[in-house]
Amino acid sequence: METRKIKKVFKSQPVLEGAGVRLKRAMGNKEVPQFDPFLLLDDFRSDHPDDYIKGFPWHPHRGIETITYMLKGSVEHKDSMGNSGIISSGDVQWMTAGSGIIHQEMPKPGTGGAMYGFQLWANLPASHKMMDPRYQEVKQSDIPEVVLENGTKIKLVCGSYKKTKGPVQDIIADPEYLDITVPSKSEFIHATKRGYTVFAYVIEGRGFLCKERKPFSYEADGVNYFDITREPYASNGTLVLFDDGDQIVVQTEDQPMRFLLISGKPIGEPIAWYGPVVMNTQKELEIAFQEYENNTFVKKGKSS
Repeated sequence: METRKIKKVFKSQPVLEGAGVRLKRAMGNKEVPQFDPFLLLDDFRSDHPDDYIKGFPWHPHRGIETITYMLKGSVEHKDSMGNSGIISSGDVQWMTAGSGIIHQEMPKPGTGGAMYGFQLWANLPASHKMMDPRYQEVKQSDIPEVVLENGTKIKLVCGSYKKTKGPVQDIIADPEYLDITVPSKSEFIHATKRGYTVFAYVIEGRGFLCKERKPFSYEADGVNYFDITREPYASNGTLVLFDDGDQIVVQTEDQPMRFLLISGKPIGEPIAWYGPVVMNTQKELEIAFQEYENNTFVKKGKSS
């Protein structure tokens, strides 16, 4: 079994999105195609409603899937096909935009004004860019959790750990989306599929995401840094992209570490991306926005 080594490390950076939402972007347009089939990961954790309350008013999506995972607070969504709902603490919404959805996502603060969550964008291959839109909404109670002998906890949104499977099914990129907490002074080994893109995003504590425990390079503002004097820990807001291999090895010392572990099968196709629409060619992008202006963007009725 070959253990994956660290390929590159990124630090999430503050950005302003939607109607004025302050969040941190772990990776996005600048990192394409390093994370193929994934396009973007936003971290919108905040204890201050002014950072997020303006939300994301009506906007279109085509050619992608958006995955929203809530830890605290709620998000109310509505779309132009008549769908609506609320996802709250621990819930997941996996939206396949496909041929086109126009929707809005409006945050609602939790206790004390806290709003913690993440949104991941996954690309769709050319063969599925114009598939029918759909939602898979999963409540916290339906997300299984596996607890290992050493106390490691694994919440399975999508993918599997041994015989336990996550509730989100039938996704094109064959993804895995796990929320993992490794206790202090522990080791966690997880098998990964050869040839798949695999990355981890740390959300609490700190630990090692490489067996060698070496200091690592990191990227911020488009510049790659390497500082051997830095501690070799991965900590809150650190995203680690792995090289290829059969498994990852995670180790902790003085603190537990919680991280999102995400993987998927690369698509390997050209990307034409503008705002909330991701297609394969510039011409397809132009058509999408022309249809949006002409009110012919949405191809299907109410989604299932």
